[in-house]
Amino acid sequence: MSITARIMENTLAYRLWMAPFAEKKFAPILAHNDLSRVRRVLDVGCGPGTNTQHFAHVDYLGVDINSAYIEHARQRHHRNFLVADVRNYTVAPDERFDFILLNSFLHHIDTPHTLRILSHLQTLLTEDGCVHVIELVLPERPSIPRFLAQRDRGEFPRPLDEWRRIFGDVFETSVFEPFTLTGLRATLWEMIYFKGRAKR
Repeated sequence: MSITARIMENTLAYRLWMAPFAEKKFAPILAHNDLSRVRRVLDVGCGPGTNTQHFAHVDYLGVDINSAYIEHARQRHHRNFLVADVRNYTVAPDERFDFILLNSFLHHIDTPHTLRILSHLQTLLTEDGCVHVIELVLPERPSIPRFLAQRDRGEFPRPLDEWRRIFGDVFETSVFEPFTLTGLRATLWEMIYFKGRAKR
């Protein structure tokens, strides 16, 4: 594990790094969805509870494989959090989720396991539910965003077309919207917001 990765395993370091960008990353979800209509949320790879405050009014469960993140999230937010590998997480049909969120999670996962995770998440969705993915894009041309994506602790940032193919292999696309995160008047990261329904 690199020094950067070890630092980011610390919940305080993670929160400080994410704080300036967390709301900007979440903005496309707010633009395309009425969260007041959401009933039950599964936050996959929830970290220390970065997204939790957006779901104060609903039945919320955050899952992460990092026990330190989950312990911190429980103490800070007093919501439901579970240490789990989502690939093995199951629920009864009446406990499925209408809103499944993956925020900057899949670029840590290789493609075969990414497809396995997304396929499994289909089984956790309600009939009217959607999966919502915010992910890091690897630009094809040399740029600041490409430089930063290649040095992210996630080893699998992907070009936009690869994200489109991966999501489309599993879900019917409702929204596929590229966006950028900026700082110091420069584009720092290129991102994608995807919203999709399970293929029936």
